[in-house]
Amino acid sequence: MRSTLIGLFLWVAFLGLLLVSQVVIPAGYTRIELVAEEGGRGKRILSDVVPDGEPVTLTWRNSLFGLDVTEVFLARSGVLVQDQVTFSAPDGSPPPRVSVRDIDDLYQTGGAFDARGLSRPFSWIVYRIGEIGDPKLRVKKKTAALKREAGFGGRVILATSRPALHEIIFHR
Repeated sequence: MRSTLIGLFLWVAFLGLLLVSQVVIPAGYTRIELVAEEGGRGKRILSDVVPDGEPVTLTWRNSLFGLDVTEVFLARSGVLVQDQVTFSAPDGSPPPRVSVRDIDDLYQTGGAFDARGLSRPFSWIVYRIGEIGDPKLRVKKKTAALKREAGFGGRVILATSRPALHEIIFHR
């Protein structure tokens, strides 16, 4: 009888901890989910929990202008904040530094540039995969090759949120 009560107590305590880990959402971490969609079906290609300040890097080739692009995001309490964008010339020359207010026009008009301190938050991004570009997303030491995972014409969805306590503990 006594062992049954102890077992029951431990089971209730475990369920209580599980419930608390779902409700308590500590600040300072971001859950990153990357899902490839093809033909209406989704396939998780990357899932991780990262601390605030962790860089997430997207690299790709701009097929229209023939420039290599690097976008750096920083994790911040459930969102990714785009911090810098660099469009690099193939000859390796350093791109000119530009103002944050010029970034939207430069994405469309071409030419090498480097913009830092953007502070643009995102929690949901949909990438459409083209034939050229070969986008790759790097989180910690994991790299997801989006074209290989989703294929030409596929969609890759990047979603972020604040993780539950148990996700932080078990992703370490």
